[in-house]
Amino acid sequence: MKSSPAPKLAKTDAEWRKLLTSEQYYVTRQHGTERAFSGPGWDEKRSGMYACVCCGTPLFSSQTKFNSGTGWPSFFAPAGKDAVAEKDDRAWFMRRTEVTCANCAAHLGHVFPDGPKPTGQRYCMNATALKFEPAPGQPAPEQK
Repeated sequence: MKSSPAPKLAKTDAEWRKLLTSEQYYVTRQHGTERAFSGPGWDEKRSGMYACVCCGTPLFSSQTKFNSGTGWPSFFAPAGKDAVAEKDDRAWFMRRTEVTCANCAAHLGHVFPDGPKPTGQRYCMNATALKFEPAPGQPAPEQK
């Protein structure tokens, strides 16, 4: 497991509160979790990049996204080896691996060893923590 180095981008709590919505702040800065099937774009199907909602760092490519059936965006690999950081999470009487943005330490979700090939990993992310940036030429999102 990769250790979590000190974030490159640091802001005060007040700065994060001004920058983020209350839901984004809860998930990314207070280690919250959105309800399954409720985050913005959790079911996005267009090609593009998923970036950190806090700092804009590219985190996951749509090419590594898969439908895990959990209600949260799931990926089998991050966009790059230094995009995310991982650390032991023993909250809620469980042992999990937390995933954070390597640039600003935003809580993104958790990684589990039950994903598809080629990595066998399932990066189960909060959609609220991600900002989807469609690839050029992608159609506008479907209206619901």
